[in-house]
Amino acid sequence: MVFPSLNKQVVLVIGTKQGIGAAVVETFLKEEAIVIAADIGYVAQELTQLSPNHYQIHVNIAKESQLIGLVNQLEEQQLIPDVFVAVAGISTMAFLTESATQDYDKVQEVNARGVYLSCKYIVRLMQKHQKSGRVILIASQAGKNGYRGMSAYVASKHAVLGLTKTLAIEVANQGILVNAVCPGIIETPMKHRERIDGGLLRGMTKEEVLAEDQSQVPLGRTGNPQDVANVVLFLASPLASYMTGQALNVTGGMTMH
Repeated sequence: MVFPSLNKQVVLVIGTKQGIGAAVVETFLKEEAIVIAADIGYVAQELTQLSPNHYQIHVNIAKESQLIGLVNQLEEQQLIPDVFVAVAGISTMAFLTESATQDYDKVQEVNARGVYLSCKYIVRLMQKHQKSGRVILIASQAGKNGYRGMSAYVASKHAVLGLTKTLAIEVANQGILVNAVCPGIIETPMKHRERIDGGLLRGMTKEEVLAEDQSQVPLGRTGNPQDVANVVLFLASPLASYMTGQALNVTGGMTMH
């Protein structure tokens, strides 16, 4: 184990069925943490134990009642999170003036409101039971920059960084550290779909979009989910005990601010 202090710590990760979330779950399981994986794609409405250290449950972070139900189950089973990682998010592709308002609203409902709601109820649980913890929100370099065809997503990730900074200030005196991770171009199913949709908008093939992506990264490659999970692990570890309110780039140098 890299960080013995994470042994048997309770880690709640929302948005775990694929991509970055799945890598985060596997990373913490290797640290022998107790990991609760929550995702809209899971069927079970009750906490299901897959192994001594691994639980799974369905949750839709856009539904406040489901987050309240999740928190109630965690409390009943005495699984109070030491670490909370919010990964769940969606995106749409359209130029702003041609976009559908309902698509914008859907992205905000999940990416901004869902993160707000999950932080609200899970941090309350930390405050009630232990007055300590780590909150790690997966934002994006889109929370720092603008990108054509992604107005809804960009707006939502700017909101996540605003929530990170505000919550960090509000709970700092309670031993709860709140930070965000800003991935760049990471090879996930969502990114693969965005290449197709974005290419259609711009008259490009997905291969051409990939080549453009790679050309923008100083390190010469796009990222993989493990690149992001490694930084999440760092933020959960004792090495990050003097950090809060930060937005760490994992972009291969594509974003440097």
